[in-house]
Amino acid sequence: MNALTLIIAAALILMLAYRFYGAFISAKVLALDSTVTTPAVRLEDGQDYVPTNKWVVFGHHFAAIAGAGPLVGPVLAAQFGYLPGTLWILIGAVLGGAVHDAVVLFASIRHDGKSLSEIAKEEIGPITGFITGIAILFIITITMAGLAMVIVNALYKNAWGVFTISMTIPIAVFVGIYMHKLRPGKLGEASVIGVVLILLAVVLGPVIKNSPLAYLFFYDIKTLEIILPVYGFVAAALPVWLLLAPRDYLSSYMKIGTIAALALGIVFVHPQLQMPAVTQFIHGGGPIINGKLWPFLFITIACGAVSGFHALIASGTTSKMLKDEGEIRLVGYGGMIMEAFVAMMALIAATVLAPGDYFAINTAPAVFANLGMQVKDLPILSQMVGENVAGRPGGAVSLAVGMAHIFSSIPGMKWLMAYWYQFAIMFEALFILTTIDAGTRVARYIAQDFLGLIYKPLKNSKSIILSIVLSALVSFTWGYLLYGGDITTIWPIFGVSNQLLATLALAIGSNMILRHTKKLSYMMTTFIPMLFMGITSSTAGYLTIVNNYIPKHQLLPAVLAGLMIILAAIIVVDSIRKILQTYASISNGLVQKVATK
Repeated sequence: MNALTLIIAAALILMLAYRFYGAFISAKVLALDSTVTTPAVRLEDGQDYVPTNKWVVFGHHFAAIAGAGPLVGPVLAAQFGYLPGTLWILIGAVLGGAVHDAVVLFASIRHDGKSLSEIAKEEIGPITGFITGIAILFIITITMAGLAMVIVNALYKNAWGVFTISMTIPIAVFVGIYMHKLRPGKLGEASVIGVVLILLAVVLGPVIKNSPLAYLFFYDIKTLEIILPVYGFVAAALPVWLLLAPRDYLSSYMKIGTIAALALGIVFVHPQLQMPAVTQFIHGGGPIINGKLWPFLFITIACGAVSGFHALIASGTTSKMLKDEGEIRLVGYGGMIMEAFVAMMALIAATVLAPGDYFAINTAPAVFANLGMQVKDLPILSQMVGENVAGRPGGAVSLAVGMAHIFSSIPGMKWLMAYWYQFAIMFEALFILTTIDAGTRVARYIAQDFLGLIYKPLKNSKSIILSIVLSALVSFTWGYLLYGGDITTIWPIFGVSNQLLATLALAIGSNMILRHTKKLSYMMTTFIPMLFMGITSSTAGYLTIVNNYIPKHQLLPAVLAGLMIILAAIIVVDSIRKILQTYASISNGLVQKVATK
């Protein structure tokens, strides 16, 4: 299979979906109204509620949702072959993920920018709202740990990569000050300066690596597992305009630009996909994913197709920045469509590697030795990138090698392969860090909502001290899980929890759509994906507990996964009860449309 054929077909499908199905969701199902005064305008406070240019919001939202998931998930799922992942990314994103994101963003805007748990409380009832809040806290903690684990495996003992990523933080702060204090409104100037400085950080990487300063950026795994939660704390505590928004905005340039460059590279190189369409591992027994194609493909590829984590971003930060409700189609539906394209590129970059090289990178040496496979180009690739890339599970390294391999195959580019590899590592780490900073901030919002149940004034408090304390608490919690876990324990529970959260968001959205439109047919745009995700995720969770965690005596992840399944079941059942109640009220003419404030 030629990679160029696959990527052209995927791009056409996604563009058509945005043009037609995205328009249908926006105009008919949600009936977006640009005359609505959004929470960002009505509740502006300069800290969290900040009216922001739609392209900056798109950049923030895309950067925040497109963390490790659309990169790592497709790479890991390449174990099954390229065809299953391709179908799930395209179908899942168009009919499920993009709808999910747009609906949650709409719901939050119509509920004063409130979090998903608060929306659940108002739409379904106080019990469901409370349980949703608990479920979200569990999920976001696991998510942050899972995403951070990918960065750790890619950056340990890599001074070049750590230096480049570290420099993006002061660059983002400078750009934030430039846009808001030095040259307000000069978005173009700030963008050019920021992108140039980030590219300069990549170029200076080898200089730092080969200088006495290298020891400042040369860390082992455990040190990185401490540094990342500290960064999450700082990003969550600072005002949104100072670090989070400009960093995510600049990251979106790098992400979209890199994906576009990778697409051009595929056009020039015409690489063949070396992984077969379907492998023998669809029946189970795979060295990377220990399970059958169904249900495990659908929890491994999450953020590239359907992802509950997106609901936390849409109802956490994005809804507090959007100036015009009519921009939901671009930011919500369009952001997910762009992420699906990223996922397709990641899948292609992984599957152009020889199968032996792919498995050698993504499994421990002892595991690979039992597969009976032979490496093909791996020794040469390791030499060219200047790092030993074998035995680095998690997907990030194999993706970076695949991307660097494609770029270096362009005539005259082979000597730059080490730069391409480190650029790809930076590209991936930027994806993940922008999710970590936004996710930690969202977790702080949710924790504050919970405190508000105990002492109501805390819920709406703008106290800087409270923000700092909660940011520290949240960062410590997911940092603790990161420090004591590994990719085999964290990633499966991350996938199950993430997709169960999508199930909850779709269930809550189904009731809101029915109440808003009074049409069962429109409600089915979220109800059918909700049923599929609920059944699939619960099955995957059960199989993970009985076949993975219990035999290995991993009690904590087993308990967390079981608890998530129980909480999700309660919420879905209560949501269906509310949907039936809403439908009965519609029949009696008692339901009002969602309030327009």
